[in-house]
Amino acid sequence: MRTRAILLSLPLLLAACQGQGGADAEATEVPKEAAGKAVAGAVVESEYGTPVKDRVATLGLLNKRTNATQDVVLKTGEAKRIGNVTIKLATCERSLPWESPPETGAFVQVFVEERAAADQPLQWRKVFSGWLFKNSPSLNVVEHPVYDVWVKDCAMKFPGEEDSPAPAASASSAPNPAGSASASPSPSPSDAPKAAPSPAPKAAPKAAASPSIGI
Repeated sequence: MRTRAILLSLPLLLAACQGQGGADAEATEVPKEAAGKAVAGAVVESEYGTPVKDRVATLGLLNKRTNATQDVVLKTGEAKRIGNVTIKLATCERSLPWESPPETGAFVQVFVEERAAADQPLQWRKVFSGWLFKNSPSLNVVEHPVYDVWVKDCAMKFPGEEDSPAPAASASSAPNPAGSASASPSPSPSDAPKAAPSPAPKAAPKAAASPSIGI
């Protein structure tokens, strides 16, 4: 009898461990538990760089059961659902260009649809809320048996980082390869400047005739 009870409860135990338990793995509709809650105190507007509303973060999502990873791109305040996990971005930030060492962070919330116990229905539960850091991941981690989330990038710029057009190469300074069509042709003999003719030498003056003397 005891063995039969264990076998009957085994499907429920497996569902609880996997975090699925009948959840639609292809669902993309953001649950109201994540969409309707704003993150208080997480967004601080800076006088430098891209405004908070225009920043875009790239996060990595790992499913530890299947070892599948994917990138999740979110705008500030946006939430995205992948199966039974939902990620919401409050903001992202990069350190100032003159600060060292450089750092990239994002304030995220992670919601997972799972059972609190084997005999409980599926419900959305917030499993993480806080800052994640790219270069210092150990400062804060998503502690969940199935999912992991980390920061990959924060798309924002600071003054002076705008892309400038590449300087056009100067045709006069660029060396021309030998034999190329753009090389200057050697002047032909007919094009060479003619030398000015030398002036004709003047005739020497004749000696004056000596007067004849009669004897």
